[in-house]
Amino acid sequence: MKKGINTHETILDKAIFIASKTGIDALTIGKLSTAVGMSKSGLFAHFKSKEQLQLDLLTAVAKKFKEIVITPSMQAPRGEARIRVLAQNLIKWDDSEFMPGGCMLHTGSIEFDYRPGPVRDFLVFNQSDWIDFIAKAASIAMEEGHFSGDLDTQLFAFEFHAILQSHHFSSHLLNDPQAKSRAITMIDNLITHSRK
Repeated sequence: MKKGINTHETILDKAIFIASKTGIDALTIGKLSTAVGMSKSGLFAHFKSKEQLQLDLLTAVAKKFKEIVITPSMQAPRGEARIRVLAQNLIKWDDSEFMPGGCMLHTGSIEFDYRPGPVRDFLVFNQSDWIDFIAKAASIAMEEGHFSGDLDTQLFAFEFHAILQSHHFSSHLLNDPQAKSRAITMIDNLITHSRK
């Protein structure tokens, strides 16, 4: 059983690498079987359908996101420091070597924004949960006295998320070498504004 799990994870790692560059919908069982050196029928046994492959891929990405972005940020002190670590982890995440096209939760949300179905449902739930996490982090910063007591935490989450989306656009599409430094400056400005 363990060998099967490891094979499944190895296949998903390859799928993430490919789909981050080509798009989730462009990834097929046929293309993936060629990339991993398996027969289509062997790969089909792992996923059963293209949609299941997409869902398993996004579930694997969400798990990595938690491991790379969320869990380490929770080790930082509550409040402003945690938000800063969260932003730094997000920028590293978007530049991960295993995902050369950038955050697939972000790009997938664009790819499937008007396409109803289980993949879109997964992304809506995931991204809504993520926005709520940012808003909660801002609420904790208010409780700790780091942010203003009347801060609109949903607006903070919206702006925080927008900054990281802008980083993705500038870094990956425009190949802007200043994307990271500009994103950090914008996060600094948002935090400063949130203290007032």
